Amino acid sequence: MTRISRVETFLVAPRWLFVRIETESGIVGWGEATCEGRSETVRAAVEQLSELVIGADALRIEDHWQVMTKGSFYRGGPILASAVSGIDQALWDISGKRFGVPVHQLLGGPVRDRIRVYGWVGGDEPEEVADHIREQVEAGLTAVKMNASGRMSPLATVRELDGVVRRVAAAREVLGDDRDVAVDFHGRFNLATAKRVAPLLEPYHPMFLEEPVLPENSHLIADFVRSTTTPVSTGERLYSRQEFLPVLTAGIAVAQPDVSHAGGITETRKIAALAETFDVQLAPHCPLGPLALAACLQVGFATPNHLIQEQSIGIHYNEGAEVLDYLLDTKPLSFVDGHIERFTGPGLGIEIDEAAVRAADRKGHAWRGPIWRHPDGSFAEW
Repeated sequence: MTRISRVETFLVAPRWLFVRIETESGIVGWGEATCEGRSETVRAAVEQLSELVIGADALRIEDHWQVMTKGSFYRGGPILASAVSGIDQALWDISGKRFGVPVHQLLGGPVRDRIRVYGWVGGDEPEEVADHIREQVEAGLTAVKMNASGRMSPLATVRELDGVVRRVAAAREVLGDDRDVAVDFHGRFNLATAKRVAPLLEPYHPMFLEEPVLPENSHLIADFVRSTTTPVSTGERLYSRQEFLPVLTAGIAVAQPDVSHAGGITETRKIAALAETFDVQLAPHCPLGPLALAACLQVGFATPNHLIQEQSIGIHYNEGAEVLDYLLDTKPLSFVDGHIERFTGPGLGIEIDEAAVRAADRKGHAWRGPIWRHPDGSFAEW
């Protein structure tokens, strides 16, 4: 039987929330419901949503998704969507294990044999950026992503603008012409500053410019798209097809839903299909744990318009645990010529070290994002 008997959650370092679902027949599925800085809140939401699935058939994934997302008068938002995401991933994992196939086979079968991945690089100065990129290149990656800046003034100074350009220039010098750099504005720029910066970066040919305006200001992104020839991306803080539609019509080139924030595998696939009708590529957001990464990759193996996959193996800000620490076998997430090879194992394709997860949960975590302020004491976007 694939009737659901138990739903558990685990707060594990450095900042993740794992979901474990068990069926009466003993099949176990795993998912990731991490919502950075709010995972304890999501944990409570998963517990509440579990009332809707315990005792039900785990294989009715679409029906569960419909009920979880629409079964309350008040809907949407990152907390609920992240809770749904973790449960949804675990249900797909169970389904794949039940039929003995990887999830991408259930999504229509593979359209590619490997997925190109990129890694994050830190560094406040050009020299530090260059060193961090060399490390990623030595690890076998052919693409990286970097923040455009740290804290930005409401209207950038000449020094701030120059700092952005110098750091991206340093990245391009290390990467050469055969590797890529994506530049993340991280919602730190207002529209006026973003429009000033974008043309200055065009000589360095970024793969894309990410989140040039805050997601609540999606109505402004068309103006930014018109200001640059560089591809524009956004989506890590958009949680449904309905929220993606305005930015797709605005002309973005790359959609970046997060499979742990945007309704799981079920909704991410639908966002990808919607994006395909706008000739937009998919590059899922994923600076998270191994389950989120595996879920993203399963989507990518079966999605024609998938471009590249973010991953956080070795990321500069993970403290207390690494992506590979909770796996029994790390080989599926190995880099081969800047790619991850298509999974062949059932379900999400990775094996979780349950003992390590349970031990980590006993310590837990209370990760919070930093609070930044401008020199005058007012709030600054992180």
